[in-house]
Amino acid sequence: MAIERSEPGGAGGTQPTLALVLHPEIRGEPATRTAEAALAEAMALARALPGIKLAGGEIVRLPRAHPGRLFGSGKLEELKARIEAGGIELVLIDGPVSPVQQRNLERDWKVKLLDRTGLILEIFADRARTREGVLQVELAALSYQRTRLVRAWTHLERQRGGLGFVGGPGETQIEADRRAIDTQIVRLRKQLDKVARTRELHRAARRRVPYPVVALVGYTNAGKSTLFNRMTGAEVMAKDMLFATLDPTMRAVRLPGGLQVILSDTVGFISDLPTQLVAAFRATLEEVLEADLIVHVRDIAHPESEAQAADVEAILAELGVAETTPRIEVWNKADLLPADDARLTVAARRAGVFPASALTGKGLEAVFAAITEALDAARTTAVLELPYAAGRARAWLHDQGVVQSETPGEAAMQLTVHWTAAQRRRFEALLAGQADEPAEPPLDTRET
Repeated sequence: MAIERSEPGGAGGTQPTLALVLHPEIRGEPATRTAEAALAEAMALARALPGIKLAGGEIVRLPRAHPGRLFGSGKLEELKARIEAGGIELVLIDGPVSPVQQRNLERDWKVKLLDRTGLILEIFADRARTREGVLQVELAALSYQRTRLVRAWTHLERQRGGLGFVGGPGETQIEADRRAIDTQIVRLRKQLDKVARTRELHRAARRRVPYPVVALVGYTNAGKSTLFNRMTGAEVMAKDMLFATLDPTMRAVRLPGGLQVILSDTVGFISDLPTQLVAAFRATLEEVLEADLIVHVRDIAHPESEAQAADVEAILAELGVAETTPRIEVWNKADLLPADDARLTVAARRAGVFPASALTGKGLEAVFAAITEALDAARTTAVLELPYAAGRARAWLHDQGVVQSETPGEAAMQLTVHWTAAQRRRFEALLAGQADEPAEPPLDTRET
């Protein structure tokens, strides 16, 4: 019952797996969005996985969650009849499903079942391209799979390996598989440690060739990659699909005002992001932690835009992004709104909010100006004494456009600079990386 990776309909291709999406709405449980919007997102997630053909989706309203099977006996039989009548092979449940519930539902319905976490892990496993991305997904999936080791898989114990990492063993293999998973987790963490050290070397190199880092963040499918491509001329995969971008991409770009920055496109966030992925992808998102400016890209035309924005802010806080890091909001896909839409009026009245369209380019001039202004904010004036041998450092200051005047002296050049705190930190990192120059030149800094 494996879900095939080949595209349906191609010459010689295998038939896609027929899937049904269920969104349990449990009475009394708090919800940040409507059940209809949650189901629509779950179905979009299912469409993002190759080899899936959706047979439909349904909101299942429950008075409470049954501890053993999630659904009560009546609803269980009703859904079983629909599954059998429709030839359903895979049931995707938009929410958490315990290992015991999963085992029982698969046994009763005789289908493969994935909960929301399992589905997102499968999408990530399909999309990861870089070595680090692949390792991180495998680590997250193994951690998740370890929680799935329960007894009595019966008829499914030889069938579950289908999608990728998310599977389960037979009854007699539980302890052996747990030990095997633990061994693999240790191996993967060691490999990721090596990759993390390499990434730190890359970040240190960027600090010595310093430009401000601007991180694009936002809910999945908000249009970050489209904006990234328009700003950089790159060809990062940009589709109307959840998690189109998985591996981080960074490019140097010169803004229309002349300021050069490093732009970082990151994986999209989503509500109820699996905790395994938050932990596993922390290293990938370190560019966000070190960013000089965060550009929060929102799909303002989406009916749940406010809830999505709240999810993004919650994940940023969970990752440890400082509230003091400057931020602006790009209300993307504004071209889909009517000219008299109230949201455009709200945006015009809010500081740091810019309606725009990454697809058409409309409104991006204001975004570029806001990025420049945010990075230019809180500049101070400093007087530097640079030895004549520090040619690289002097050239960097001129490249940044921060030099106001130069006065030659007997042993050193005196420069008056007007810069941001981030530029000062990068300048000091640049000097610290040059053995033939002093790590900390004399600085006489005063506020303008």
